[in-house]
Amino acid sequence: MSRIGKKPVSIPKGVTVTLAEGFLKAKGPKGELACPVHPNIKVVIENGEVVVTRDNDFKENRALHGLTRSLIQNTVTGVSDGYSKTLDIVGVGFKVEAKGSNLLLALGYSHPIYFMPPEGISLQATTATQIVVSGIDKQLVGQVASKIRSFKEPEPYKGKGIKYQNEVVRRKAGKTAGK
Repeated sequence: MSRIGKKPVSIPKGVTVTLAEGFLKAKGPKGELACPVHPNIKVVIENGEVVVTRDNDFKENRALHGLTRSLIQNTVTGVSDGYSKTLDIVGVGFKVEAKGSNLLLALGYSHPIYFMPPEGISLQATTATQIVVSGIDKQLVGQVASKIRSFKEPEPYKGKGIKYQNEVVRRKAGKTAGK
């Protein structure tokens, strides 16, 4: 039995969860999300908890068991608390500026980068060198944060670029003075 899959997902106060047409829909104070449920996986809502079970121990069903439970947990947490990722900008002259809901990034290129977030994502430039990506969909928050990081990934010699707040950039020694 999947160790993750057999744990029930508790439904916090203020969140309503319904199951219909192969989707588990969660509605909470932050918004509304739907999570697909595979036909081989059984989902039951009872006593303020969502319980995920499977019929047999085929390899595909064992894999889907834990995955479905994690997706449901992410959906419920997203509509109740939301998700956020913080990015730090490191480098002389590198900065970010908020233009409404969009970002204007100066990253040492000959042109500034203007980034417009997808629907459901909010971007904040808390300081000139810090960006907070937040939303209710965990996958989308991570994808947008990764896209912003890809504009200038941290390089290993001086550590310049955009990095996640808790990311550690492994540094390399530069050229040594030979002769």
